[in-house]
Amino acid sequence: MLIDQYNSSDDILVFLLSTKAGGLGINLTSASVVVLHDIDFNPYNDKQAEDRCHRVGQTREVEVVRLVGRDTVEEDILRCAQQKLKLEQDMTAGSQLNKTDMASLLGQGLKL
Repeated sequence: MLIDQYNSSDDILVFLLSTKAGGLGINLTSASVVVLHDIDFNPYNDKQAEDRCHRVGQTREVEVVRLVGRDTVEEDILRCAQQKLKLEQDMTAGSQLNKTDMASLLGQGLKL
């Protein structure tokens, strides 16, 4: 009910929810900005939360903002999440990769 009110009203400017709740099939197609302030070690949790706004019916460009404190554990978490996404991208991009390349990538990934 609250989500429907948010999606149908121009008077409600902010809808707050946790990253975990954002990954549970909620559609916020009227949102145009996603602010992540509790970055997850699992980058797919954050991506699911972002995707709540990138749904069928979205008519506006969506901006994603990540709030990360300098010299904090949050920087390390973000770096780790980015490395995980890069590893996945490298592994799935590669029908050109041979066994040695794959083993090297997996070895690097385990050092995250």
